Amino acid sequence: MARAFRKAQSERRTIVWVDESAFYPLPAVVRTYAPRGETPILDALLTHDHLSVISGLTQDGRLLLQIRERAFRGPAVVDFLRHLLRQIPGPLLVVWDGATIHRAQPVKDFLTQGAAARLQLEQLPGYAPELNPDEGIWHYLKQVELRNLCCADLAELRGELDLAVKRLRHKRHVLRGCITECGYIDLAVPRMPPVQAPSVDRGHPNRRLAA
Repeated sequence: MARAFRKAQSERRTIVWVDESAFYPLPAVVRTYAPRGETPILDALLTHDHLSVISGLTQDGRLLLQIRERAFRGPAVVDFLRHLLRQIPGPLLVVWDGATIHRAQPVKDFLTQGAAARLQLEQLPGYAPELNPDEGIWHYLKQVELRNLCCADLAELRGELDLAVKRLRHKRHVLRGCITECGYIDLAVPRMPPVQAPSVDRGHPNRRLAA
């Protein structure tokens, strides 16, 4: 990994850590305040419905994110890689785990069809989530921004998640903290010239994305 990062810096590539996670209408229960003697109670419907989310965190603290109501597969991963290339100028180094969808044929085809000119993919060591700063993003969204939140359905959850992501994007110290927490101290500084804030990638008209 160290060699890949040194090479990326010498080539002035923007490093982007990518990962996927699921968000449920059920609350992430954490400790909270309540009147003495009154135990807080959260009323939530039991459901397996969830939102699938993919995000990319750059070394200078930019957060790009897409949301779907279906599981991510190869073509959807390619769609997100296209989103990264549209929103971030110059060459990119995408760092992610060895999930099957990251090695799917659509991803390989995307590289051979020309994306490899700007895009380089680097796989994290196996069973090492502590090396991916995106894990910190998921933890902060679920345990801080959306803590103890009960949603009636996926539409309400999407709205709350959208607002949570907007708040998090204004907390650059938290985003960079996720990077330094993984040991990438030398990388958690702005290395690219400032660019316009990422727009929402609407993609398919029926797809809802976090702003």
